[in-house]
Amino acid sequence: MTVVIVIFFIAAFRYLQHQGPQSAEFYTHPFYDPVTFSPAALFSGTSIAVLTYMGFDGITTLSEEAESPRRDILRATVLVCLITGVVASLEVYAAQLIWPRGEVFSPQTVDTAYAYVAGRAGGPLLFHLINSTLLLANIGSGMGAQLASARLLYGMGRGKAIPEKFFGVLEPRRRIPANNVMGACAISYTRGAELLNFGAFVAFMGVNAAAFARELHNEPRRRPLHLLSPVTGFSICLFLWWNLSLQAKLFGILCLAVAMAYAAYASHGFRDGLLQFETPAQD
Repeated sequence: MTVVIVIFFIAAFRYLQHQGPQSAEFYTHPFYDPVTFSPAALFSGTSIAVLTYMGFDGITTLSEEAESPRRDILRATVLVCLITGVVASLEVYAAQLIWPRGEVFSPQTVDTAYAYVAGRAGGPLLFHLINSTLLLANIGSGMGAQLASARLLYGMGRGKAIPEKFFGVLEPRRRIPANNVMGACAISYTRGAELLNFGAFVAFMGVNAAAFARELHNEPRRRPLHLLSPVTGFSICLFLWWNLSLQAKLFGILCLAVAMAYAAYASHGFRDGLLQFETPAQD
């Protein structure tokens, strides 16, 4: 995939070179076009596009598979955010420069728009190369998502946050959470991306709130910057969560209510602890 990305950038550079000199306005249009700019569309799109970064969250579920989790999991998480952010931004910027202003994709081509952009820059060969790469990437992304979700459900089941007899067991021969893997393969839904982001935003808001509370009670070492960081993170997640579609929010709230009802039942009205954490193994 790295080779394909490099090939695309070379083709994009050559294509823009052949278009002749352009004004400075041409190169700023991808960031702001007064004719088409819409805050509602921008923030709604952002709430979905943030799914691109969910990979870093999946990495944190693999600490039991890592040889040095205290070092490697943290390093991999930061590197995924950094590399994905830089490369994806450059790819989208180049694509917007290639595709003419005002020319829209049809409903039949909008889901594979990037392949058509590549075809314009590098011809049919690059079109098919990008198309094939996206298909392979989806397979890898799907496998990674299934692995992360299965491990996450296993951890929750083992901690008795959800029914342990189904979610918290390993298949005897392969030692994998087979029930969770099959469940992740079987479940599908129309607004999957937005529903996933609903859960992710709620979880990240919880993480930031917990970080703020911990720092607030850390009186000897309390620092204003350490309080500002979780407040900023919580505010951004809340803002993006608010811009999800109404259907995603309603269904997400329904799922959250079911989860809270189960949590209340499992913890006897929240009088007992819900999660039972194990002592982590040392490197």
